[in-house]
Amino acid sequence: MPAVITLSFEPVIRLYETVSIRVETVALAVVLFFGLVLAMRIGSITPSPGPYVPPPGLNPGDLVLMAIAAIPAVVVGGRLGYVLDHFDFYRTNPEAILDPTQGGLTLTLAVPLGLLSGGLIGRLIGAPVGRWMHAVALPLLFVLGVGKLVGVLGATGQGLPSDLPWATAYEGPGPWGSLASGLPSHPAQAYEALAVVAALIVLVMASRLEPIARRDGAALFVALGLWALARIAVGFVWREPEVLGPLRLEQLFALGLLVVAAIGFIERSRAAIGPAIPRPRGLDAEPI
Repeated sequence: MPAVITLSFEPVIRLYETVSIRVETVALAVVLFFGLVLAMRIGSITPSPGPYVPPPGLNPGDLVLMAIAAIPAVVVGGRLGYVLDHFDFYRTNPEAILDPTQGGLTLTLAVPLGLLSGGLIGRLIGAPVGRWMHAVALPLLFVLGVGKLVGVLGATGQGLPSDLPWATAYEGPGPWGSLASGLPSHPAQAYEALAVVAALIVLVMASRLEPIARRDGAALFVALGLWALARIAVGFVWREPEVLGPLRLEQLFALGLLVVAAIGFIERSRAAIGPAIPRPRGLDAEPI
């Protein structure tokens, strides 16, 4: 048998004899909390638009409201992606679509729909959405990267079978987040976490560039594009079936997200340039 990394531990916390909670769920909640705190911290040092000198930081209450508004859209988008990814099953079992105990959620539709919903609520409450888009770019990648790594605690997101030395296999009754968890497989969740960390580093290095440093939301489109590239690359070792050549459905969603991110970044760049200001003619014209 090839050498693999064998993981054997209890993936749940037993609260009572009949009540338990997954370690992965607790860890993910902690990651989300720290991501929200990080976004608030960055928002607090991001100047608000307005006439005040010096300008105050962004209002954290706006972020809380936008985050709450994003939750339903995240759930709907995540479930929609999962249903489409397993369409043959749900076509014959439509009653299971709304069953929270069956199946799960996916990320590639959940994230942009959640951001869109939060942004719309931000507009309604008068929050500076562009500034908040800038502030949440780095925390978003932090949550997506560390959140994926948390999947190792529950075997969620295991990839295709593999005989590589770093392939992982899980022992014990679980419950585990992937079928055939004892089969040595690519740790796809760890691959994606590393890829998102690399994307985060690229975003930090690019933050000094003028298009991103403007704090108008371009940074978020860059973050989404980098995340989409990470998912496309790692998707080749996912267990989901191929639907178009070598591509899985989530990879196609990620390609669509990459296009949206590129369009959004270009739109922000053009808006920042604005129309040229005509220069007065004549020898006595004052300089502009």
